[in-house]
Amino acid sequence: MHMRTFSVTPRLPERLAPLLEIAHNLWWVWNPEAVDLFRRIDHDLWSATGHNPVALLGRVDQDRLESLARDPVFVAHMDRVAQALGRYLSMPTWVSQAYPELEAARVAYFSMEFGIHECLPVYAGGLGVLAGDHLKSASELGLPFVGVGLLYRQGYFHQYLTHDGWQQEVYPENDVYNMPLRPVRTDDGEPVEVEVRMAGRPVRIRAWRAQVGRIPLYLLDTNLAANDPADRAITHQLYAPGEGMRIRQEVVLGVGGVRMLEAVGVEPAVCHMNEGHSAFLGLERIRVLMERTELSFAEALEAVRVGSVFTTHTPVPAGIDLFRPPEIEQYLGDILKEMGIGVGDLMALGRENPADPDAPLSMAVLALRLSGHRNGVSRLHGRVSRRMWAGVWPGIPEEEVPIGHVTNGIHVRSWLSDEMARLFDRYLGPSWVDEPLDQAMWKRVHDIPDNELWRAQERLRERLVGFVRRRLRAQLERRGAKPDEVRAADEVLDPEALTIGFARRFATYKRAVLLFRDPERLARILNHPDRPVQILFAGKAHPADNEGKKFIQEIVHHCRQKEFRNRVVFLEDYDVNLARYLVQGCDVWLNTPRRPLEACGTSGMKVVPNGGLHLSVLDGWWDEAYDGEVGWAIGHGEEYQNPDLQDRVESLDLYDLLENEVVPLYYTRGDDGLPRGWIQRTKTAMERLTPVFNTNRMVREYAERYYLPALSLWTRFAQSNHQAARALARWKARVREAWAGVRVAEVWADDGAERRVGDEFAVRCLVHLNGLAPEDVQVEAYYGLLDPSGQVAAPARRALRSEGRREDGGWEFAGQIPCERTGRYGYVVRVLPHHPNLTSPWDLGLVVWG
Repeated sequence: MHMRTFSVTPRLPERLAPLLEIAHNLWWVWNPEAVDLFRRIDHDLWSATGHNPVALLGRVDQDRLESLARDPVFVAHMDRVAQALGRYLSMPTWVSQAYPELEAARVAYFSMEFGIHECLPVYAGGLGVLAGDHLKSASELGLPFVGVGLLYRQGYFHQYLTHDGWQQEVYPENDVYNMPLRPVRTDDGEPVEVEVRMAGRPVRIRAWRAQVGRIPLYLLDTNLAANDPADRAITHQLYAPGEGMRIRQEVVLGVGGVRMLEAVGVEPAVCHMNEGHSAFLGLERIRVLMERTELSFAEALEAVRVGSVFTTHTPVPAGIDLFRPPEIEQYLGDILKEMGIGVGDLMALGRENPADPDAPLSMAVLALRLSGHRNGVSRLHGRVSRRMWAGVWPGIPEEEVPIGHVTNGIHVRSWLSDEMARLFDRYLGPSWVDEPLDQAMWKRVHDIPDNELWRAQERLRERLVGFVRRRLRAQLERRGAKPDEVRAADEVLDPEALTIGFARRFATYKRAVLLFRDPERLARILNHPDRPVQILFAGKAHPADNEGKKFIQEIVHHCRQKEFRNRVVFLEDYDVNLARYLVQGCDVWLNTPRRPLEACGTSGMKVVPNGGLHLSVLDGWWDEAYDGEVGWAIGHGEEYQNPDLQDRVESLDLYDLLENEVVPLYYTRGDDGLPRGWIQRTKTAMERLTPVFNTNRMVREYAERYYLPALSLWTRFAQSNHQAARALARWKARVREAWAGVRVAEVWADDGAERRVGDEFAVRCLVHLNGLAPEDVQVEAYYGLLDPSGQVAAPARRALRSEGRREDGGWEFAGQIPCERTGRYGYVVRVLPHHPNLTSPWDLGLVVWG
């Protein structure tokens, strides 16, 4: 039986027509007055629809809509919101004022998940939430941005626990026709479709568009009747299990995403890969260039690389997707044939050692090789990434591996409570919205009266406790708990007690159970008669991670013990909505990863503007944010080889911090009942951290450090029929062919003469270039003070100039090393390839030391 379909949209009274446009622009997510507008329509239905305005408008009673159209107060409210949206979309932006040349370009941001709001459940966790916040700040800054992701019909799983505390997963179907999405159509009203061939058959792809302020987000969908059932399932679940499913999803995202952008008339100059999942987009861009311009694969690769940015979020190789040649042949064979390359050629691009025939293709390595701009997501993670991927550039000092860092942030307005927003409006002025990076403005948080700030935090904690009681009661009823246990949910937690939050993915390295290493000591801390403490846990374990599920089960068992009952609560089904309540209402945010396995982490950033404080191991962002006055650090940044020793030492440090610093500071009150010391610390944290650890700063950094240089190179390479790309490919081939014969023959220097600070140390060398010219290389002195082990501690480099060619064919180079400090120096001469169009001197991974 062939089922024919049609769609029904709400019949809004003409006066309420603006509601539909507001509902379909996710700008409302970070605008409290817009949220209040929808809540005002029907408070209960707003909650029942998962805070989804499109579903709300589709389900609200028609009589109610007619009544609202006649309500002058509601209509005035709606008009204010509609006008605010109009002003937002038309006002000048940072890009229009600072970089107008960027406005004509397009930056396409590809991500496997986007966590914008709970009503659009196409995210699993931190990676998606960061991607959503990235789009929001790109909108605020006016970047010519477009997002590309997948539309999951079931998304990530919903979590519930058995009576024994074991995680179970359910996958409810998303009703995409009642989400803030619109199908992408041609001018004739037909759905826009593209095709990707996989496993010998065509896979049809459609797209839905979500509007995030100024930014369109295209979500790709293979659930089409024309597709084979196996292909319809590609966009069924986020990170779906099953043979070949991950590579098929990544082909749809990368290859299908580029084709969809072309179909809707978007030709990006810069493509940003948010993790290696989207690395196949580079192949499609290469294929398109080869088709349009008759560039060779090597030439098109050079053009695509300069216009590609890759952000890695993974601190361990085990988190990287790996594929074997049969999978590559099955799902990418057709596109490889079109480009005239074989499976082996692609495998070499994706192997750390291209010559290793047994190694799989790593999506991270492929992304590294297909991009000219690469970064980790915190200062520490940048160092970890350089160490982890040093093998891609063999022979290069670890600190010079071409992977930088842009520390993550949060979109402050998306996570900020209404109470704090009103305080900021009153005492900081409107610039906190328009210029969240203004550090001088954030100093005004000290002008907020202590009693007003504390009262706001008390209200947020009270709201959190009320929410937890309702949610806990509902999850106990679903679980079939006894009536007494359900009734007891109404009494859990104390609205005045110090409240600690721990909510994140339940991966074992995050050590959610570290706090329970000494249950008796923890019980004494939580149940102190005068200084009670309570802890809220939330988070999901990966469906295949039984160790993570055991952590959840252990915590649930602790929750039921007499000494922890009413003091420790585990909340099921962690999502964006639950996260908002937690980061707004918790006094302390706890983070206990094994350093250096937390690439960045952003949940702790979200509590700060809400008046919370961060207590964490010095990992990820906290390694660069902590200064002794903005929260607390567990340990001193040590890295352990023995996990049990690490757990023992850091759990003791955590207990000591709680007993001696955190709890006393919270409960030390003046005659007026205010914890002045605590309030001062929260203000200091707001002042110092909020203007730095936000996505407006982050996206500006991406724009200035990566997008603008990538755009400049992309434009330059496109000129004169991509002549620069052709020339660079020829030059690279010539350099690679000659490099085996490049050597440093001699180095001369007066090593024995004593130097004083301010002097210069002269270095000369003879280099044989094997047919290359001096302008093809950069000859450098690599030098620095030696540490006690005889290693250069903080290396520097100084270019040596060409002094001409000798009769034997060698070239002399000379220069000076500055003597800036006392001590024993070490130096060595090295030769690197050099070309004005290289994005990094290490692009070829070639170096000669002498």
